[in-house]
Formats: sequence, C-alpha cells, structure tokens
Amino acid sequence: MPAREELPSTLRRSPKEAQETWLKTHDSAVREYGQGQRANRTAYAALKHSFEKVGDRWEPKPERGPSDEQARRGAGKRAKSTSGGVDARASKQHLYERARELDVPGRSAMNKEQLVEALQQESGRQTRRARQR
Repeated sequence: MPAREELPSTLRRSPKEAQETWLKTHDSAVREYGQGQRANRTAYAALKHSFEKVGDRWEPKPERGPSDEQARRGAGKRAKSTSGGVDARASKQHLYERARELDVPGRSAMNKEQLVEALQQESGRQTRRARQR
C-alpha cells in the first residue's frame, strides 16, 4: 500500500481531501488489481470526479462529476484522450477564470476547447517547473 511519501508531487501540493481521495482509492485498487498502472489510473479517475488540475496542484471542482468525455464513458470503453485533469465539462466562464488564475496569455479570445488545451499546457508547465525545484 502506498505511503503518504509516495503520493504524486501534484497531490502533495494539493488539499488534504484530494490526497485522501487518491490514497483511499489507490489502496482499494491495489487490493483489487495489484500494484501498477491500473491502480494509478483508478485513483486518478476517482480524483477527477471531485477535483480539477490547476497549475501544479489539484483544487476542488464546483460540481462533482466526470471531468471529460473519457471519464464519463468509464473503463472498458474504447480509449479517448483525457483532458489531463482539466474539467473540460465546466462552463467556458469557469475555464476562463482558471486561465486568468494561471495568467494564460490570449485567454479572452479563446473558445472553450482552446481554453481546455491552454489550461492543460500551462498546468503541465507548472508541474514540470515544480518538480525541478
């Protein structure tokens, strides 16, 4: 079972509730499927129902639910790409506000899909920077 020290770095910078969601789900998945990718994917899938990735951390979502089309469809379905923790089903206004928090350039001229992509990219950049420290 994973120790708290083995939490992914983005979760170490996140609220305790996000950490607990990931840890409990991961522990349960390890008991069910064994250690490995499947347990990690299961834990992240549960996390994404209540939290969204904002920069280098996970923050509570305004509404609980799947974050993108792949999460809505569930396991066993033909794989689609995910939104990398960005709540792609959120309103454009919510995505714009997150982009403003992360200081994404050009956000005011972006449509919803462009905001999702820009948030994914900026969150990835911030996570990489945080891991290098």
